[in-house]
Amino acid sequence: MAKDSGKNIDYEKIAKSESFRQLTKKKNSFLWTITAIFFILYMLLPVLTSYTKILHQKAIGEITWVWIYSLGLFIMTWGLAHFYVSKANKYDKDAKAIIDEYERGAGQ
Repeated sequence: MAKDSGKNIDYEKIAKSESFRQLTKKKNSFLWTITAIFFILYMLLPVLTSYTKILHQKAIGEITWVWIYSLGLFIMTWGLAHFYVSKANKYDKDAKAIIDEYERGAGQ
């Protein structure tokens, strides 16, 4: 048991609760999805440049699609990071609500 604000909180009991398991499942699903998107899009760059000619064609003047795709990867990384932070904040609020529920006596 841990001590928080003068109250004993049984985190093991909270971890076994249905609401916490649902939150964990939802969070893990989100994390695996965002990781898969990130990994697939990043691994496509070396595959497309090494085994095809698709990205070697000129897009704008002398700029090829490789440069545009690479710039898109930077934008995607920043976008996914921003999206992750906003979702993580929501998951933190959900976790706090679960602890509050436990403290109100629902878990005891």
